[in-house]
Amino acid sequence: MKLVITVVHDRDKSRITEALLRHGYKFTKIGSTGGFLREGNVTLLIGVDDAEVEKVLGVVGDSCKTREQFVNVLPPDAAPVGTFMPSPVKVLVGGAVVFVVDVERFERF
Repeated sequence: MKLVITVVHDRDKSRITEALLRHGYKFTKIGSTGGFLREGNVTLLIGVDDAEVEKVLGVVGDSCKTREQFVNVLPPDAAPVGTFMPSPVKVLVGGAVVFVVDVERFERF
C-alpha cells in the first residue's frame, strides 16, 4: 500500500477532488499554505494499493496544470521606505507536488 501526498493550489482543489471521486478514490483534505507566494493550498492524503499509484498520478496530472501569474517581488508593507518597486514578475503557479510513500500498516476502525 502507498500513501500519495498531493499538494495543489486552491484554484485546482475542486477539479482534482471531483476527478478523484469520479474515479472512486477516497482521500483526506487538509488546508495548507504555500511558501513562496503564501497562497492557499490543499493537501490531499490518498491511500491506494501499489497497482493504483500510476492511475492516481494520471488523475492528478490531468486535473492540475501550471499557469502564469504576475506577482510583486516585495509586498508594499515589507519594503523599506524609499525602496524601488520593480514591475511585477511572471511566475508559474498551480500544478501539483506529489509524494508517494510506503505504508507499513493500515487499520480502519
